[in-house]
Amino acid sequence: MKAQLKSGFSWMLEWRLATIRNGMKDAIAYRGDFIVGLVGSAVVPVAIQLMLWNAVFKNNPESLFGGMSRSQLLAYTWTSLLFTQIRGGDYDFGLIEMIRTGTLSNYMLRPVGVVEFIFYQGIGEKLLTAGVCMCLGLVATFFTPMAVTNLILAILLAILGNIIHYLFGAALASVAFYWENAFAVLMVKNMVVSLLCGEVIPLTLVPEKWTFIWKSLPFYLYVFGPSQVALGIWDHRMWAIQMGIGCSWVLVFWILLKLSWGFSTKRYQGIGG
Repeated sequence: MKAQLKSGFSWMLEWRLATIRNGMKDAIAYRGDFIVGLVGSAVVPVAIQLMLWNAVFKNNPESLFGGMSRSQLLAYTWTSLLFTQIRGGDYDFGLIEMIRTGTLSNYMLRPVGVVEFIFYQGIGEKLLTAGVCMCLGLVATFFTPMAVTNLILAILLAILGNIIHYLFGAALASVAFYWENAFAVLMVKNMVVSLLCGEVIPLTLVPEKWTFIWKSLPFYLYVFGPSQVALGIWDHRMWAIQMGIGCSWVLVFWILLKLSWGFSTKRYQGIGG
């Protein structure tokens, strides 16, 4: 009995690690696309912020904007760049495409859950991205006040944010079982998340009466939270609190994912593929 349990646990661990490795290998195999994707996704938010800060401080470089100086805003812009690369991914779009075309049937025949399989495959690429961002951040510590410990903690928080992002997106992807044009739901979701995660502007610039919106949602853990940790604005105690909040959101979205896919797959017909 013990041998069977040990063998089963070993297999469960082995296929997950193998899937993560394959995700990394895929990213490296298409390293041109990987590098272009990293650079491309970094240019837009940085360009928007730099143009905004230049316009705000053009006449008075020593003024404050939303309680932040020009140097503080620039520090946030360049620091958040590390974490915008870790968040997200298009894996939820891939799930919708599988449902829409019927190729989901091929995955449902396997002895592993399709949502979990896609997650581990995608997290492999994101762990590779996190490694690249870690290296860039370590270089930055030689030229900025950023502490190495804070950088490591920030990367961990960003990875937790990526897990939340996937679970939320995968739960929304179940809409495709009912609506053929479910891509629109994820596109709207991505636009909302971009605003509420701190990718476009620091969330401290949001007017006080509206701060309850981003504080009551987990999206700030994707970019804004890790940036605050890396810059030393949030101490280690605050980091631990945010990790606890993030783990709670993981549990909430995991339950939502199980319920949404559990009910939705019952109506799946598997036509196509």
